[in-house]
Amino acid sequence: MKNSRIVGLLFVVMVSVGILYSALYILSTVYHNSIIISYHLVFYGLLLAVGGVLITNLIASLVENKAKQLIGEATAGILNFFIKTVGYITVAILFFAFVRINIESALVAGGFAGIVIGLASQDVLGNIFGGIAIVGSRPFKVGDRITLSTWQYGIVAPSYPPKFYSNDFLIPGYTGKVTGISLMYTTIMTDDNIPLKIPNSVLIQSSIFIHSSSDSRIVRTKIEVSKEIDPDDIIPLISKKVSELPSIIGRADVRIYETTFTSYVLVIQGMFKSQFEEPVRSEVLKESMKMIKEKMNQIKNKK
Repeated sequence: MKNSRIVGLLFVVMVSVGILYSALYILSTVYHNSIIISYHLVFYGLLLAVGGVLITNLIASLVENKAKQLIGEATAGILNFFIKTVGYITVAILFFAFVRINIESALVAGGFAGIVIGLASQDVLGNIFGGIAIVGSRPFKVGDRITLSTWQYGIVAPSYPPKFYSNDFLIPGYTGKVTGISLMYTTIMTDDNIPLKIPNSVLIQSSIFIHSSSDSRIVRTKIEVSKEIDPDDIIPLISKKVSELPSIIGRADVRIYETTFTSYVLVIQGMFKSQFEEPVRSEVLKESMKMIKEKMNQIKNKK
């Protein structure tokens, strides 16, 4: 995996430098302006650029691995980002200096080409500046569990039976642990254990829920109950049983949420010590179902 990334990086660097050199050479020929002095300088400059990028990545990886043990995963990730940014800028400056490119002449001769290249690379530049903004403002850090919801998706009204004609809305998003922030992408390991790379330009326009900023959350659970069971009888039982769960903070609040012709829907709400909703909801449903089953058995026995 790492070898393929290195090969890909080398290819991108070589192609980019080749395109840049070709453009400058054509411009220097058209405008009779000596922008580049000799071909062999470009060849050695290319070797310098490739070597500089590889050394920068190697140093950043080594420093990050050592820093994780000393200053934590989040700070090590920022250090990796900073080293790569400074390293890439340094390599670019050294390359232009080594091949003796007349920057002033290149800018004058290549004004139109610069505009075209700028428009073509605006997404790339947006990602780079987005990465710098994320590291600078730190809305989250490496190691945080977040939910990302982009403005392009909006909200969705549920239309399937388990929601019981709910007035709730579903917020589509991606949830997982942040594992890395680079110049172009932020990597999230989703709850399904699938790596997700999100462009930084999209990330800075998104709504971000930080789950790891708190060890507790409110969990709401709905359950349908037959109208044969008196709500004044079942509500106190469920509230007491759920309030005895080891993960709950305080007491559970149980109330009628909706009714149908043959049943009513209870909503069970409480603060729980968990970042995940599903495990808590499972426990709440199991305890509630036991109480409902016992109550139904008592009603049947009376009949």
